[in-house]
Formats: sequence, C-alpha cells, structure tokens
Amino acid sequence: MLAKSTASLPSRTRSKIFRKAPIQQRTSNTAMIAKFLMAACLVATTVVIHAAGLGVVLSHVFRSTVRPDTRFWPITWLLIRIAWFLIVIHLFEIAVWGLFFWWQNCLPDARSSFYFSGVTYATIGYGDLVLPKEWQLFGPLEGLTGILMCGLSAAFFFVIVSKKILELHGR
Repeated sequence: MLAKSTASLPSRTRSKIFRKAPIQQRTSNTAMIAKFLMAACLVATTVVIHAAGLGVVLSHVFRSTVRPDTRFWPITWLLIRIAWFLIVIHLFEIAVWGLFFWWQNCLPDARSSFYFSGVTYATIGYGDLVLPKEWQLFGPLEGLTGILMCGLSAAFFFVIVSKKILELHGR
C-alpha cells in the first residue's frame, strides 16, 4: 500500500519519506523515554513508601487490639495517631517528589521544590510555581499519584473505623 501511494511521487520526495529521523529528534525521543522511566520510578517509590507505611500502621493496630477497648476516647486516640502517621507518610512522599524536582533543577530552590510538590500532590494547584516545559508532565503525574495515595489512606482509615465499630457491637 505504501509503495503504491508513494509511486506517484517524484523519486526525490519518496526518499524524504523514508529517511531516518534527525539526530536532534532521536535525542529528544531518548530524553522523553528517560523522563518516562524517571516518572515511573517516582510513582513506584511513592507506592512502596505508602504500602510500607500502611503495613507499619496495620501491624500496630493489630498489636494494640489484642484486647479491644471499645470506649470512645481510646478509639478516638487510636484514630488520631493513625491520622498523624498517615500525614507523616504523605509528607515523606511529598519530600521524595520535592527532592527529585530540586535535584533536577526544575525549580529555583529546595523550598520552592517542596512547596510545589506539596501543592501538586494534594491537587491544590495554586499555579504560582510551574515546572519548566520539559518537565511539565511530572506535575499532573504527581497529582494523580497523590490522589491515589490519599484515596488509599482514606480507604485504610475507613477499614480501621469499620473494624472498631464492629468491635464496639461485639461482632
């Protein structure tokens, strides 16, 4: 089919169609693939940190509920500690993204990198800081990762609350 459609073109035009991409374009493709791999590693690191953190919280909850206390204040105190720990996990994940942006000189300084990362991870998106053009896709990716991790934390919190409610009613 291609031979048929190019047959009517002069031979000079046909040779342009089958030329290799210029070196600059190949370098650009290589850089794009490298950035894609960096992004995949950042997402994987975030998920590993989150899974490990949830595992620590879960083991603590199971250890602390050998004899479940169903009174209001002990349950509330447990939920407060879980919320604090989940926030620390999220802050650590934000720090990983912020360190990456700082390492890659995407933003002027460390403070800006961490601020941008926090705003993006939490999907607040003020827009007062933006990534350079070649790094722009990392912003939405961090936002999506943040949404997923916050959703996972919310689901985890819901499971703990459900477990406590079931314990309260003796089930």
